[in-house]
Amino acid sequence: MTQDTAPSDPNTLTSRDDLSAADALAALDWFTAVGVDILVQEDPIPWSQHRPTPASAKPAATRQPSPNPAQRDDKAGAPLGTAEAVIAAQALAAKAETLDALRQGLANFDGLSIVKTAQNLVFSDGQPGADLMIIGEAPGREEDEKGLPFVGKSGQLLDRILAAIGHTRENTYISNIVNWRPPGNRKPTPGEIDICRPFIAKHIALAQPKIIVLMGDTAGKALLPVTTGITKYRGQWHDYDPGHGAGAIPAMASFHPAFLLRSPARKREVWLDFLQVKARLSGRTAS
Repeated sequence: MTQDTAPSDPNTLTSRDDLSAADALAALDWFTAVGVDILVQEDPIPWSQHRPTPASAKPAATRQPSPNPAQRDDKAGAPLGTAEAVIAAQALAAKAETLDALRQGLANFDGLSIVKTAQNLVFSDGQPGADLMIIGEAPGREEDEKGLPFVGKSGQLLDRILAAIGHTRENTYISNIVNWRPPGNRKPTPGEIDICRPFIAKHIALAQPKIIVLMGDTAGKALLPVTTGITKYRGQWHDYDPGHGAGAIPAMASFHPAFLLRSPARKREVWLDFLQVKARLSGRTAS
């Protein structure tokens, strides 16, 4: 019997007890020929009852763990599970004692699928150690191309916002919650934010700003204890403690520049938010 010839009636091969040795060998040859190379349950079932299983539905236990918990399992071709990647991110962030070490750790981190689709790691811009730290949600296309946060039209508007309170990128420090561009400029998923949160927390602890402004609802909800929409909580001060011995840092959320480009009437609210920032940096209370 050749490999492209099936047993006389493969649908009847439902029990090992029904097979002679010759039939069993023939059945194995036939299954091999049609691509069956793994036993998924003890007793075989007719081929007509099989249904293909989507790759996304395969249990994580079928993949072998990566030797390095911060890297992908190249054989499986899929990123780590969220819980594993969060643990890897926490361990990597804890080891970084300088901003350069954190940047290098992020450059080597491979626990997120968006690492593979992004062109560049987008770590920071501006002056490390500045009193004011601006944090967005994630890089867009232009940020991904240049490897810098807040460039293009959104970045130009952010520069004008900073200039209105006497700041530039030379006395401001800028980063994002997520350091790689999600495909298609989509919002980061909750899982991606969970994995990146240890990195931005350590980033803040190492940068030691006096004030943090979170641009947009995604960034705000990533670090602040809020559940309403940003129109409700923007302009409100919270104490954010990134851990690592940094202590509490005043933090506020405001509208993202990209939102302001679509809704210019909301610029007045951002102006009021940044008047508070300016007053707080100077040790005064905004009127």
